[in-house]
Amino acid sequence: MEENLISEEEAAQYDRQIRLWGLDAQKRLRGSRVLLVGLRGLGAEVAKNLILAGVKGLTLLDHEQVTEKSRRAQFLIPVDADGQNQAQASLERAQLLNPMVEVKADIDAVESKLDDFFFQFDAVCLTRCSKDLMVRVDQLCASRNIKVFCGDVYGYHGYMFSDLGQEHHYVEEKPKVVKGSNEANDGPEAKKPKVDPNETTMVKKTVSFCSLKAALEVDWTNEKAKNSLKRIPVDYFLLQVLLKFRTDKGRDPQPDSFAEDSQLLLQIRDDVLETMGLSSELLPNTFVSYCFSEMAPVCAVVGGVLGQEIVKALSQRDAPHRNFFFFDGLKGSGVVDYFGSK
Repeated sequence: MEENLISEEEAAQYDRQIRLWGLDAQKRLRGSRVLLVGLRGLGAEVAKNLILAGVKGLTLLDHEQVTEKSRRAQFLIPVDADGQNQAQASLERAQLLNPMVEVKADIDAVESKLDDFFFQFDAVCLTRCSKDLMVRVDQLCASRNIKVFCGDVYGYHGYMFSDLGQEHHYVEEKPKVVKGSNEANDGPEAKKPKVDPNETTMVKKTVSFCSLKAALEVDWTNEKAKNSLKRIPVDYFLLQVLLKFRTDKGRDPQPDSFAEDSQLLLQIRDDVLETMGLSSELLPNTFVSYCFSEMAPVCAVVGGVLGQEIVKALSQRDAPHRNFFFFDGLKGSGVVDYFGSK
């Protein structure tokens, strides 16, 4: 399509990226529209990364108002914006990052959006959303082959999830394999294929993803699931607890009510793991000390990974995560876990 062509100005702006992942990938990225829900600390990081990467359009959707607390980890919102809508308050600085990207603000609640609203995007990224809403949007977008990403930051912990559909196609750069010599005097070793580190080739690949519903509703009484339990990061179960807290209370744990919310988290932990047929010892009591509010450094790490995964998916370049990424700020490491394809 003509509108996807890269202008000279864009070629200069995105020169480093074009050299990194190629012109075709940049064209696909330049033709993509993304919906980003939630403009707190994590949302700001994702917005920055997508705008700098050069998507065609980014819609910032958030119905909440700015408070001193909500902008602590949010660098797009000016300090004098308290009381304003979070999406609108983020718009000016977001647009200044890259004038070539169409950035819009939407002040509606995502829950009020009809199905057709989501169909205008190539990818949807959900932050600070309830489990039911994320599952609904994931199922909805799957019917139109729209890529879905979810993510959140809870204190020292953060996660991202991606569902790129039943068939996600991408290309990956691999070292070129050079055929061995057929000369008799060269010996058998010379006939074996060799890898030439100075030459590469592009390999086309296809991968499938499971839905968010399937990833969150694993039957842990199943023998196969039990056997894989040891390799499942504890943050997966922490996420289940925090999503249940959000469903029950309509908010996340608050530092202002630390004692009360800590007890509630422990109770929800017991209930959630018991329902799964698992021991509450799987998630030690100490978790309550490290999952309150957004921390800017954790937002930067998780937002970097989440933004990168959206860019890779839209540009169809390089292997994606399948399909959870968990970050534990206490350990300083992230874990990728695969829950199976659709």
